[in-house]
Amino acid sequence: MLPLEGVRVLDLSRVMAGPFCTMLLGDLGAEVIKIEPPEGDDSRKFAVTVNGESTYFLSVNRNKKSVAVDLKKPEGVEIVKRLAAVSDVVVENFRPGVASRLGVDYASLSKVNPSLIYCSISGFGQTGSYSQKPGYDLIALAMSGMMDLTGEPEGGPVKFAVPIADITAGMFAAISILSALMERSRTGKGRYIDVSMLDVQLYLLTHQASAYLIGGEEPKRMGSAHPSIVPYQAFRASNGYVIVAVANDNQFRKLCEAIGHPEIAEDQRFRTNADRVRNRSELLALLEPIFLRRTVEEWVAVLEAADVPVAPVKTVRQALSDPYVIERGMLQTVQHPRAGRIPLLAFPALFSGERPPVRSPPPLLGQHTEEVLLGLGYTLEEIRELRAKGVIV
Repeated sequence: MLPLEGVRVLDLSRVMAGPFCTMLLGDLGAEVIKIEPPEGDDSRKFAVTVNGESTYFLSVNRNKKSVAVDLKKPEGVEIVKRLAAVSDVVVENFRPGVASRLGVDYASLSKVNPSLIYCSISGFGQTGSYSQKPGYDLIALAMSGMMDLTGEPEGGPVKFAVPIADITAGMFAAISILSALMERSRTGKGRYIDVSMLDVQLYLLTHQASAYLIGGEEPKRMGSAHPSIVPYQAFRASNGYVIVAVANDNQFRKLCEAIGHPEIAEDQRFRTNADRVRNRSELLALLEPIFLRRTVEEWVAVLEAADVPVAPVKTVRQALSDPYVIERGMLQTVQHPRAGRIPLLAFPALFSGERPPVRSPPPLLGQHTEEVLLGLGYTLEEIRELRAKGVIV
């Protein structure tokens, strides 16, 4: 048994934020029925592709069933309403107002299922003067201050390598849905949940926000460095970059001994972390040329032996090929009908020592339309008629 077995999720979302949320729910055992337009989720057309299948789409759509429905046709809306009547959760990430125009908003679907938990994910929420702004990851990063804090001090703002505003909005949507499911188990009542990507990014500012709100100090872009701990950053070695994460004064003394310069730890400018933060540039001027003298591998060996937190900066290839990652079971392989056997990242938590399995590969467009409609009571003749009218694929 998986934790969410018996929960049915109706997924009206596309691209990343909503699909990431529903993938989490699906990984935990929920039955996820993904409603796609006849042309498919936008991300099915994103590069890179394998045998015509987008690796972007494949990354967040396992453990789901695909039903291709034209919501611009009344018969398509009727299918969604019939599904909502027998579902526990609905997730959508249309621009605010679109679900209402289509007739698949909370007000419409809760009429057929008052206990429904309905979650809307958007760039700026369902209300307020920004609500109609486009909800793209990059825009949320820019508007939240998060992007201004990312990158090297002398460079410009930098986006994250993954759509982190989308992904974290999906995570908070999943957390909120799970909370609402728990509440419903006590009250029997549904909930409407409004998740804003901007709100989530502001929430994630955490100590950077408090530095300004409470301390009155506006945070600045610092690359890999930490505003409150020194040295806690990447250093260039002779063949790459190594991370040193010295979190206290004892670790700093160990670091100085390991690199062959114990006198640095005795320097009055660097005795405590507060001293090192004040004299950051002077300390880095001493440490940077030292780290250039050896390879990443040599520094990792030396500092690990000295019990100093250290790590190599790995490429994606190196990270995913790490024997430890394989040992932990973070890659699971499934057979896809078009792309063949594909590895997918596993759910990142173990339940009683076991990871939730990838039960089914990301679906082909409309792969489960007939199966799902038959389960709703449609006859084969009715399904043929709906397909002939272009309502379903």
